[in-house]
Amino acid sequence: MGKKIFFDENLSINSNQSCATCHAQGAGWTGPDSSINAHGAVYEGSIPGAFGDRKPPSSAYATQSPVLHVDKKGLFTGGNFWDGRATGERLGSAAAEQALGPFLNPKEQALGSPEDVVTRVCSSSYATLFMNVWGSEVCTGDVASAYDKIGYSIAAYEASTEVNAFSSKYDYSLPGKVQLTKQERKGLALFQGKGKCSKCHVIDGRAPLFTDFTYDNLGVPKNPENPVYDDNPTFVDLGLGGFLATRPDYAKYADANMGKHKVPTLRNVDLRDFDGGVKAYGHNGYFKSLEGIVHFYNTRDVKPVCPGPYTEAEAREANCWPAPEVAQNVNTAELGDLKLTEEDEAAIVAFLKILSDGYEPPLPKKKK
Repeated sequence: MGKKIFFDENLSINSNQSCATCHAQGAGWTGPDSSINAHGAVYEGSIPGAFGDRKPPSSAYATQSPVLHVDKKGLFTGGNFWDGRATGERLGSAAAEQALGPFLNPKEQALGSPEDVVTRVCSSSYATLFMNVWGSEVCTGDVASAYDKIGYSIAAYEASTEVNAFSSKYDYSLPGKVQLTKQERKGLALFQGKGKCSKCHVIDGRAPLFTDFTYDNLGVPKNPENPVYDDNPTFVDLGLGGFLATRPDYAKYADANMGKHKVPTLRNVDLRDFDGGVKAYGHNGYFKSLEGIVHFYNTRDVKPVCPGPYTEAEAREANCWPAPEVAQNVNTAELGDLKLTEEDEAAIVAFLKILSDGYEPPLPKKKK
């Protein structure tokens, strides 16, 4: 049921955009367009010329994120979207709340109301299935309730093994079904040790999620190719802090969270539709390769500050990094000057590349 909704382009104002448009399986359930990822990394909505301001996060493993909450130390965990605004408080599921957001966002699917979404679902080719799942009255009763059930349906699909396959080379290595290469083993050791990656992208249990669902300001620069600047040249993405400032109950935590964004899962971080295709990394898609973002983590505080809003390629060429988009709350304890060698960086990248689902282990050799 949820899968049919997820792939239905008619659930947009111009019947040209579905959830899958920005969350494609072949790209690890994130943005699949290499040409977009290579530049602004922000996807156009159903209405031509309408753009958001962040790159699409992966919808895979997103259902594992708990309801947004804060501990005694003021640390926020859970929620969905880069800024946590899909808290899960209302529906008990951050994924279900997130799934409803794009339908009414004028820069995404741009439908006018929950009633519009429900009407389209209830007149679709899968309307009978929708009623079979939720009851025949779902299409004739309370619109708000039916709308929420659409969110739950999408979240159910996003929780399926099709989306959360746990089928990477790393997964097969855990029970010893496949052996990692020497470089991959070195990358894993660095990931858990000197590289400090696992401080946030935690590895625990038999099927680790490679995220702790917290928020962090990595000091990522502005992406000068982000189309948001065409309409709003002074735009600054305040992340979690910007959202918390809108909540009276959380406003006191806003300043300490300015510039922080959700720690994403690293599963499928290298998965792409075709060899050579570009994936973008960071909340704004500033980085265009795993090599680039790992090098940034390693050298952010070592290199001089670029004199302007350079792209990643320009910064690498000039051997500098631009200033952080938000200077507050930058994490200097776990990245910035990791003192990794080029070989260390390459090993970490090699490890990240074995986190893609869909790995097929070699067949066991037949005994003679």
